[in-house]
Amino acid sequence: MSIEQLQEIAQAMVAPGKGIIAIDESSNTIKKRFDAVGVENTEENRRQYREMLLTTPGLSDHISGAILYDETIRQSTRDGVPFTRVMMDAGMLPGIKVDKGPVPLAGFPGEVVTEGLDGLRQRLAEYVQLGARFAKWRAVITIGEDIPSSACIEANCHALARYAALCQEAGLVPMVEPEVLMDGDHDIEVCYDVTEATLRSLFASLYEQDVMLEGTILKASMVLPGKSCPEQASVEEVATETLRCLKSAVPAALTGIVFLSGGQTDEQATAHLDAMNRRGTQPWPLSFSYGRAMQQAALKLWAQDMQGNFAAAQKIVAQRARENGLAALGRWSKGV
Repeated sequence: MSIEQLQEIAQAMVAPGKGIIAIDESSNTIKKRFDAVGVENTEENRRQYREMLLTTPGLSDHISGAILYDETIRQSTRDGVPFTRVMMDAGMLPGIKVDKGPVPLAGFPGEVVTEGLDGLRQRLAEYVQLGARFAKWRAVITIGEDIPSSACIEANCHALARYAALCQEAGLVPMVEPEVLMDGDHDIEVCYDVTEATLRSLFASLYEQDVMLEGTILKASMVLPGKSCPEQASVEEVATETLRCLKSAVPAALTGIVFLSGGQTDEQATAHLDAMNRRGTQPWPLSFSYGRAMQQAALKLWAQDMQGNFAAAQKIVAQRARENGLAALGRWSKGV
């Protein structure tokens, strides 16, 4: 696939007022979500839940694509239509999570590195056959006493760049996600410094690996104080510090940035995105790639009566998509 075609897909992913829904939870992660609402973690329940999300009427008005899990990209609706076909027919791009998750980084206690490069070329080729148009790889950066180390940042960014190069070779747009976790009592300045160092390392690695930024999407964490920091930041402060950090470290050639919602409430994630987009045009579109912040309220309702609340849960998904779509344009206000 040519760089022009990759660029076209990347641009469609961050089309004005549209973002990505992340439904790529591993079977273990979705078990935690299901346990919390009293749903048994069976393959059929997972399939039904994902069908509820992906067949939401009007979803594509504000959702450009969805990140799927290996199990989900192979599943179909109850009528036997593959999820990827449902998405493409609705004008949404199927994506796929391809990393194998974080493991302890040898020699660096408390730090992790993401695995999954072994056999990735073959797996990407299969995902392309299954209908994927983009992929996602998540690296995890933890803030703590004397961490992250530069070794941890570099190891994770090198892996992200290798993954991105393999994606582009296979004709997939790579979404690179270096998540700086919100866990801890660090303040917003510490988060800024770590996020900036991580992004600079990432783009240096992408450059070294000859990854074309015009066909790449960054999935970024916002610059926020740690969850247990006594001094939390205002919406405006988060918007200011996040934009300052991105402008300092992210090349303008990148096609777009989508934010993750990890650790934020549904409303916070929307309000922060909206505040950034109210600051006028940035070098790249700023949109969303939310998981929990798109699904949580709908999951709770659906869990109470999977069949009976199917359509009502879809209305909540559509509403969350609409709110975040407005935030991606800087036009959201509470209760719209």
